[in-house]
Amino acid sequence: MLNFIFLAGGITLIIFSANWLVDGASAIAKKFGINDLVIGLTIVAFGTSAPELTVNIFSALKGSTDIAIGNVLGSNISNIFLIIGVAAVIYPIHIQKNTQWKEIPFSLLSVIVLGILANDVFINKTGANFISRSDGLILLSFLIIFLIYTFGMAKKGNTQIEPEEKIKELPVRKSTFLIILGLIGLYFGGKYLIDGAVNIAKILGMSERVIGLTIIAVGTSLPELATSIVAARKKKPDIIIGNVIGSNIFNVFFILGTTATISSLPFNSQINFDLIIAMFASILLFVTTMTLGKKVIVRTEGIIFLIIYVSYIAYSVVF
Repeated sequence: MLNFIFLAGGITLIIFSANWLVDGASAIAKKFGINDLVIGLTIVAFGTSAPELTVNIFSALKGSTDIAIGNVLGSNISNIFLIIGVAAVIYPIHIQKNTQWKEIPFSLLSVIVLGILANDVFINKTGANFISRSDGLILLSFLIIFLIYTFGMAKKGNTQIEPEEKIKELPVRKSTFLIILGLIGLYFGGKYLIDGAVNIAKILGMSERVIGLTIIAVGTSLPELATSIVAARKKKPDIIIGNVIGSNIFNVFFILGTTATISSLPFNSQINFDLIIAMFASILLFVTTMTLGKKVIVRTEGIIFLIIYVSYIAYSVVF
């Protein structure tokens, strides 16, 4: 029972801590005259990735690399099939042209690059699969390319990447306190979450890969799911897919890139199945933008996404 409390408490603490960190850092950046656009592209983007990054760093340090990689791929899969699926069932999701032809393919590219870098045995004929430090730096290099593209699109006014809410103006003392509180919360939340997850995996006889793909991936994606449901109910779903795809790109290039740069990650060849599912998710998302609704993900497609996600989770748990 204690392990489940650690798991649930860790996820909750990480989510709240990420928000405190973003609020404090954004307020200080605002004090120094940095505009909302830059804050949105840097601090806020980092804050939404902080839960997954915290989980991955602690997983890598404890040697639970299947949780680290499973968390990223599980988040990417749930972002498309679960979050977009739920949102589309509530209200049709409109797709911007740039998202359709550039960001969705870039999301697919991120998973393909990861597959190439991780499968050393198959590609380089080596003795083991690793996402090495040099692989991590390659992933971070792709992130820089994506950020340059995003900044360019933002300046042209062709994409909606500013924070959905106006950045709060807070006293420096309070902002500093929130930053410190957020960092401490992320540390302890990540520690307790991984401890609980590893122990639960041992007790239930489940692999760390499955724990990472299911419980942790969905847990760290809860803020995005809640935000997407609210946006869909308010009939403002057009920004959902851009945020989801941006998150998927950040997950691979930023989170796995950073984690691998800190410590090389052994890659379990079984995870190739989940890589293929993540590729399939991006491909299917692209195809849906040209089928029933054409640049609109309609309710029928949302239901199909949810059925695929439930089937995938059931298969992962059983097999």
